[in-house]
Amino acid sequence: MLKIMYLNAVGVPAYDATFAALARRCKDPRNLVTVASLDPSVGAMDHLEYRVYEALIVRDVMLAARQAALEGYDALALGCFYDPGLDEARQAARGMPVIGPCQAAIETALRLGNRYSVVIGRRTWQDQMHRTIRRYGFDGQLASFRSLDLGVPDMVAQPRETERRIIEAAKRAVEDDQAEVVVLGCTLESGFHETVQDIVGVPVIDPAIAALKTAEHAASLRALCGWGTSQQWSLRPPPDEELRRFGLLQQPYRFGARIDVPVGASVPALME
Repeated sequence: MLKIMYLNAVGVPAYDATFAALARRCKDPRNLVTVASLDPSVGAMDHLEYRVYEALIVRDVMLAARQAALEGYDALALGCFYDPGLDEARQAARGMPVIGPCQAAIETALRLGNRYSVVIGRRTWQDQMHRTIRRYGFDGQLASFRSLDLGVPDMVAQPRETERRIIEAAKRAVEDDQAEVVVLGCTLESGFHETVQDIVGVPVIDPAIAALKTAEHAASLRALCGWGTSQQWSLRPPPDEELRRFGLLQQPYRFGARIDVPVGASVPALME
C-alpha cells in the first residue's frame, strides 16, 4: 500500500468531498488517498484566482507538504492548476515527490499529442499560467488559451453551463487553433472530460486526475527505484540544525478537514 495526499490548497473544506469522490473513482484500489485542506487560518478564500490569495497560501502549502512527509506519505498532489508553492513544497518535503497539476496535466497531454490548448476560467488567469508553462518548457507546443469567462465559484455553482462552455471552448481550440489535446486549466473543472472528449474528438485532460495518478506513479517509482525529489542544489532543504536554531518548522502542521479514501473502501464521512 502507498499513501498519497491530495492537498486542497485552500483553508475551507468546500471541495474536499469532490476531490475524495474523484479519488475513489480513479485511485489504485491498493492505495490510501487522503484529501486534506489547509489550516483555516490562511483565510476563507474558496478559490485562488488572484495572486494575492495564492501568496497567502504558499507558506501553508510548504508546511503541509513537510507534514505529509513526516507522517509517512509517499507522495503529495497539489489541488490547484497554478501549482502554488511547488518548489517550496518540494524543498520542504525531504525527498517525498510533490506533484503540480499543471505540470502533470501538460506532461500527460504531450504524451498524447503535439499541440495542446488550455481551457481557463477567466482571461485574468492566462498571464500567470503562461509564465508557469514557459518555465516548464512547454510553451512551444501551446496552441492557445480559451476562456470560459467563469470564476471558480461560478463553475461549481453552474455545472451545466460550465460543461456547455467547456465544450464550446474545446471545439474552438481544436477547430480554430489546431489543438490535438485539450487541458482543463482548473482542478475544479473536474468531471467533464469524458463528455467533452466524446464530443470534440480529442483527449481532454482533467488536471486533478493527472495530478493524482502522477503522484501514485511517482510514489511507486520511489518505492521501486528510490527516485525521490532531489536533495541537491536548487532543491536542497535547509539543515535541521539551522531550522532548530531559527525556531522554524518545529511544530506539527494542523490541517483543516481530512478525508481518508482507504484501500478498497468508499468515501467516508468528513472528519474535522
